[in-house]
Amino acid sequence: MMEVSFLVTLAVFAATMTGTPGPNNMMLTASGANFGYRRTVPHLVGITLGVASLIAVVAAGLGVVFKTYPMVQEGMKLVASGYLLYLAWRIASAGAPSESAPAERRPMTLMEGALFQYVNPKAWAMSVSAVGTFTLSGGDYWWSALVIVMAFVVVGFPLTSLWAGFGVWVGKALSTERSWVVFNRIMGVLTASCLLFIWM
Repeated sequence: MMEVSFLVTLAVFAATMTGTPGPNNMMLTASGANFGYRRTVPHLVGITLGVASLIAVVAAGLGVVFKTYPMVQEGMKLVASGYLLYLAWRIASAGAPSESAPAERRPMTLMEGALFQYVNPKAWAMSVSAVGTFTLSGGDYWWSALVIVMAFVVVGFPLTSLWAGFGVWVGKALSTERSWVVFNRIMGVLTASCLLFIWM
């Protein structure tokens, strides 16, 4: 039986990692504002499942690959940087939501949200930190890894939902085409600024 103090500490860690600004939460805010909460739900679920699967993969030993072969990690950083800049451009170039918006203007899908975690530097950092800090030795290893995954699902989904909800609130406050353009450009810049997580 795990101690309550362990579970509380893990929950606080998961809240800190998932609830603070980063690529996921910047994109969710922009998505909530532009597409509403309901259309952002697949993106939200994708993030949650992607983070959960990434923690499981790290627990299974992929984190060791990065330590053994640093070039693999450097290659992933380059891929992550390019994709993050593409997403930032997509957000920054958007105008106000409208019925006549082009078909390619849509929120991220569940699969896109999940797969993005594998090039999301913050997701890697929190997965490696969580597994390295909170897994227990011996026979309790996989049980503790499962608890970590569940903690990130239970704590992470509501907190990331708040960012999407914040975006919805911002979207209702924006009343002109100009204000939408400014908002989307700011969110694009903030998303691009998450490159600091990759190269610091």
